[in-house]
Amino acid sequence: MGATTLQKTCEEAEKKTCFIVCACTQQRRHRSSMKSAFVLLTALVALTAYYVYLPLPSTVSDPWKLMLLDATFRATQQMCNLVHCLRLSHHLRVLNYVIGTFDKLETSSSEHIKITDALFDGVEVRVFEPSPKQDETLKRSVVYMHGGGWALASARTSFYNNLCRIMAESLNAVIVSIEYRLVPEVHFPEQFYDTLRATKYFLQSDILAKYSVDPGRIAISGDSAGGNLAAAVCQQLSLDDSVTNKLKLQALIYPVLQALDFNTPSYQQNTDMPVLPRFVMVKFWIDYFNGNYDFAPSMLINNHTSLDVSQAVYFRGRLNWTSLLPSMFKKNYKPVIQPTGKAEIIQEIPALLDIRAAPLLAEKEIFQLQPKTYILTCENDVLRDDGIMYAKRLESAGVEVTLDHFDDCFHGCMIFTIWPTNFSSGHRTRDSYIKWLAENL
Repeated sequence: MGATTLQKTCEEAEKKTCFIVCACTQQRRHRSSMKSAFVLLTALVALTAYYVYLPLPSTVSDPWKLMLLDATFRATQQMCNLVHCLRLSHHLRVLNYVIGTFDKLETSSSEHIKITDALFDGVEVRVFEPSPKQDETLKRSVVYMHGGGWALASARTSFYNNLCRIMAESLNAVIVSIEYRLVPEVHFPEQFYDTLRATKYFLQSDILAKYSVDPGRIAISGDSAGGNLAAAVCQQLSLDDSVTNKLKLQALIYPVLQALDFNTPSYQQNTDMPVLPRFVMVKFWIDYFNGNYDFAPSMLINNHTSLDVSQAVYFRGRLNWTSLLPSMFKKNYKPVIQPTGKAEIIQEIPALLDIRAAPLLAEKEIFQLQPKTYILTCENDVLRDDGIMYAKRLESAGVEVTLDHFDDCFHGCMIFTIWPTNFSSGHRTRDSYIKWLAENL
C-alpha cells in the first residue's frame, strides 16, 4: 500500500509539473503573440502616418484635416487607377461611382427652398427657388457650374446641393445649377456647349418670367473647372447679339483658365499641394481633350509651348506672368520657356489654345465686353495665378474687378463646409463670395 501511494503521489506531481510547463509555454506564446501584434500595429500606424503626412506651409488652415482629406483622395484615386490599368473600367467613371456611393442625397424641398430638376434645351439642371415674399415681384438669379476637372462631381451631390441651397436662402435668389455631361462620356467642347445651351435657354425672357427672375440681375458663376466654363460661356454670350438679356456679373472661384504654362509661380510653388497637385491638373486637361497621357511629362515642363511651336507664339504675349503678376506672387520664381519641344502635342490637341477651353488667352476686345467680375483665389493652389492674371487682364481692359485672395486656403475649400469635410476655410470663402454677390447683384 505504501508503494502504491508513493506511485500515485509521483504521478500527480508529474501531472502538475506538466501543467505548469504547459501554462508557462502558453504564456510565452501569448506574450510573443502580443509582442508581434504590437509590432504590427506600430508598423501600420507608422505607415499610415507616413502616407497621410505631408509637409504643408505653416499658414495653411486645418492642416491635419487637409492631410487626411488628401490621403483619402490619393488612396481612392490609386484604387481607381488600378481598376483602369486592369481595363475593367475608366478610372474617372469608377471615381465618380465611389463619390456617388458615399454621397447619396435625395432631392428634398424645404419650407423656404423649392428644389426641382428640369431640362434646359436638353441639358439637365437643378433649380433652387426661394419661397415668395410679400410684396416681392422679381428675384435675382445665379447660374452655377460645379467643379471637378470637367470629369467629377455633380449638381446633385451634397457639396453643391448644400452650397446652392445656402446661396438661394442668403441671396433670396433663384439658383440654376447645371448638370453638364462629364468625361469620359464626352470631351471638349461638349461641356462648354452644355453650359452655353442651358444658360442661353434660361436667359430667354419667357423662361425668366416663369421663374420670376429680374432680367437685369443675373450672374454666372462656378468653381475650378466650373469657373472655367462660367468664364468661357460669359465670353461667348458677350459676343452673341441674339441674347438680349445680358449677364450683370460673373463670379469665378479659383478658376482654371489656361493650359499654356504649367510653370507659373503658383504651379511651381504648389506642385504637390493637396487637393490638386500639378500632375493631376495636367491629367485633367488631357482627359478633357481626350488626349494621350504620354504627353503629360512634356507638358509639365512646357515642352508643348516651346519657342519652336509656332501656334503658341501668338498667345504667349497674353500670358506673360512676369508682367501680369504682382511681385508678391512672382516671388523668386523664373519663367520656364523651352527653346525646343514637342510640336506634335499642339498638333494633336489644338484645343489647348482654344479660348473656349482657355479663356485667359482671349484677345483684349473680348475682355472689354465682360461684366463686373469677382475672382476668388487661394495661396495654396496651383491655379492661383490663373485667377490673378485674369483679374489683371480684365482690369487692363477697363472692367471692374474684385480679387478676393485668401493666404491660408487651398483649392476646392469652398465646398468643404459639411461633415466629414468641414473646414473653417470653406466657411470663410463661401461667406465672402456670397457677401459680394449680395452687395453687387
